[in-house]
Amino acid sequence: MTFASRLARIIGLLGLAAALAACSAIKLGYNTLDDVAYWWLDSYVDFSDEQSPRAREDLRRLHQWHRFNELPHFASLLQGMEQIAPGNITPDQACAVFNRFRERLDALAVRAEPAVVTLATGLAPEQVVHLERKYEKNNANFRKDWILPTPAAQAEKRFEQFVERSEMVYGKLEEPQRAVLRRELQHSVFDPKNILGERQRRQRDLVQTLRKIAGTPISLSEARALLRGYLDRVRDPPERAAHAYQHALISEGCATVAALHNSTNAAQRDSAVRRLRAYQRDLQELAAQQ
Repeated sequence: MTFASRLARIIGLLGLAAALAACSAIKLGYNTLDDVAYWWLDSYVDFSDEQSPRAREDLRRLHQWHRFNELPHFASLLQGMEQIAPGNITPDQACAVFNRFRERLDALAVRAEPAVVTLATGLAPEQVVHLERKYEKNNANFRKDWILPTPAAQAEKRFEQFVERSEMVYGKLEEPQRAVLRRELQHSVFDPKNILGERQRRQRDLVQTLRKIAGTPISLSEARALLRGYLDRVRDPPERAAHAYQHALISEGCATVAALHNSTNAAQRDSAVRRLRAYQRDLQELAAQQ
């Protein structure tokens, strides 16, 4: 991903986490997000002494903008989820929620773009090399977590991840819901090798893009066009197989969410409504903080 899309994801996910966990630790994480994002980005590009103050200030401003402009959108998204929670839902309704969340990530990426372009044009060649090495470490960890384990171990890990995320909304899942999740995931198109290959393609693409920008006599508009082109290729892979696989995963995820929700009982749906309503209040409190 570009730095803008990575930053959008990190802030957006923490914003949603704050919405889905009435927990002081999560709220603290959101309130210190500009520092968290700085150290996360620094691990990828190793900011110089000259770059560091500008990066911190850009992140502070982006965080402030996100708090006042985006958290209300997340609250609205949760309100929509609350309204449909009492009844059954369709995969299309689940995908509509996903698409709204992705729209917020896109809005954040657009807002971050000027700062990202400025950073990219000021990168030194050794910082791009640092990024490559970071990717190599990340890929090694991915292989350890997802490629080396047996298919059975991979399936169990995905199952536990789905359970953990689902219980943030419904409370404890019972055997009927767990059975639905296992059935859905058993027929999943999820393929760690495929995912790793696409990750590496995006990484190579970004490194090549940055080498066209960093330390070269290029205008900001040209740099912006190059980064936007890369982001477009992340959102919509140009290779037909990668494009199809990405959309298959999204469609499958929407179907799994709908199947799980439709298997929940009245008490679990009531729990979901109460939690979603409480999470909206949490977001409103975060948005109101100075």
